[in-house]
Amino acid sequence: MVSNPIIVAMDVAEVDEARRLSAELAPVVGAIKIGKELFVTSGPAIVRELRAAGANIFLDLKFHDIPNTVAKAVAAAVRLDVQMLTIHTSGGVDMMRAAEEAAQKEASHLGLPAPLLLGVTVLTSMDEANLRELGIERGLTDQVEHLADLAVKAGLRGLVCSPLEVPMLRKRLPKDFALVTPGIRPAGPGGDDQKRTMTPKEAIAAGSTWLVIGRPIYAAANPKAAAQAILASLA
Repeated sequence: MVSNPIIVAMDVAEVDEARRLSAELAPVVGAIKIGKELFVTSGPAIVRELRAAGANIFLDLKFHDIPNTVAKAVAAAVRLDVQMLTIHTSGGVDMMRAAEEAAQKEASHLGLPAPLLLGVTVLTSMDEANLRELGIERGLTDQVEHLADLAVKAGLRGLVCSPLEVPMLRKRLPKDFALVTPGIRPAGPGGDDQKRTMTPKEAIAAGSTWLVIGRPIYAAANPKAAAQAILASLA
């Protein structure tokens, strides 16, 4: 397990709120996740700003396009000095391989560590009924296994997956493969759009490398205390 496996999903739109939360949380979490809402609102500038302030950045834009386009987008993300970023495994082996090669090449050119390029398997908001809607006949577990195998074939070093899939993937993937799990909810009432969830302690015990936690931290009355309490629960 990494020293601090908590990634805070900064699912806010206002740049001032992102600055405030990052200043409060960056010292007590492993990374800050910037997703589509904040990135579309504030652009690369917010990535540069939070990174310059000392935060590790997980850029979660889930690139999915032709291989050349994704490779160029990944190279641009490397120039922002992010530590993690995401692509969709459903883009196929050629796309994933081009993305990983672009990350390694651009990082080497800049003298930076290559970011961890993570393949997204099946979104944690989806279940088997959603897969059938898309014409995918495999069951959910079979589809995740299939996409994970493609990611390994393409040379990726990590995946985003449901925490419920971690034990199965740990048996299937290389030992040092990183597994980043959203759908993490501290024990207590739920009530959101995540369908496949697990508590932080359960996820780490199952073999998760990183835990993506959003609303239970950033929407808490005291976000820093909420993050610290979750980290303490893992001891």
